[in-house]
Amino acid sequence: MRLPQSQGYAGDPVRARSIGPHRGILHGMILEVFDESRLAEADAFTLGDALEAHRIVHFPTCPFPLPPQTDLDYLRQELPERLSLKNVSYHPEADRVRGLQGDAGDQARVRDILRGHSDAVCAFLDAHMGHLTRDWRVGTCSFRPIQEKGRNLKPHASNELVHIDAGAYGATNGDRIFRFFVNVNPSADRVWATKGDFASLLARHGQAAGVLDGSGQPSGAIDKRAADHLFSGLISGLARLNPSARVLDSSPYDRLMRRLHNYMKDDRAFREDTTGLETLRFPPGSAWMVFTDGVSHASLEGQFAFVTTCIVPRSNLRHPARAPYEVLRAAATVPAQAASSPDRRTRL
Repeated sequence: MRLPQSQGYAGDPVRARSIGPHRGILHGMILEVFDESRLAEADAFTLGDALEAHRIVHFPTCPFPLPPQTDLDYLRQELPERLSLKNVSYHPEADRVRGLQGDAGDQARVRDILRGHSDAVCAFLDAHMGHLTRDWRVGTCSFRPIQEKGRNLKPHASNELVHIDAGAYGATNGDRIFRFFVNVNPSADRVWATKGDFASLLARHGQAAGVLDGSGQPSGAIDKRAADHLFSGLISGLARLNPSARVLDSSPYDRLMRRLHNYMKDDRAFREDTTGLETLRFPPGSAWMVFTDGVSHASLEGQFAFVTTCIVPRSNLRHPARAPYEVLRAAATVPAQAASSPDRRTRL
């Protein structure tokens, strides 16, 4: 099985861990590969520590069984013509599938396939990084049946534009957005691009994005205030009647992160900037996982993939200072005159 091709990646796990928590990841150091032998040698914290260091953790072969071939063939052959939304997704809070046009039998079959895959992902992660999965929120498991390249979606919906994930999961309040991907295309790679991690992006683009003000401090509050708590309480009440309503919730932190997300997709200068750009190719049958709020990414091309999303509590992190929430809080504590100096900006 081919390893993913990463422009400039040296494949040295020791060197890949040498970057400190606030400096950001340098070009060519974002990918960390765990083949069967390295996975077998990993201790209970190895995978989680790689994620918290904002690596894309790659498995050349998916480390747990995928759905039977008959189910994979069904998804690949039937779902492209039955799509009613951007993707077909299983929502565990409602135990139902959205985005699929089909009768009750189709709905039930796709629900069972996606629910089973989500369970397999969670069982693997419980076994290999259980400290991060404790009390986490298991979100959607989606199947992406359409070729990403050339979908011509609106910028904020496009997977082809480099971005960080934010704002689509309700109020995370700084909890981490984790996603597990599997390429189930029988013959074609899934191609990604990245421009680095959150800390390096904030240092280069925070002010242009409106996330940082002119002094280099956050342009708005990070934590909830009274009005935010009141709004969240109302959403919580709605969610008891309809669990899907929780995605309507928000927080000051999530709004700042969404501002960066939108800037990355909207701003032509950012889209054309190649600073830190890496291209990654994930072969058929491989899997990878990443904190997508902390690592920029785009899906440039590829068809047929599973994507499982979970929200990891910040309290589970072993290295919380590396999380975007803490990076923003650290920026808020920097004296304005220091934050505005060129030397301080290069070290954020």
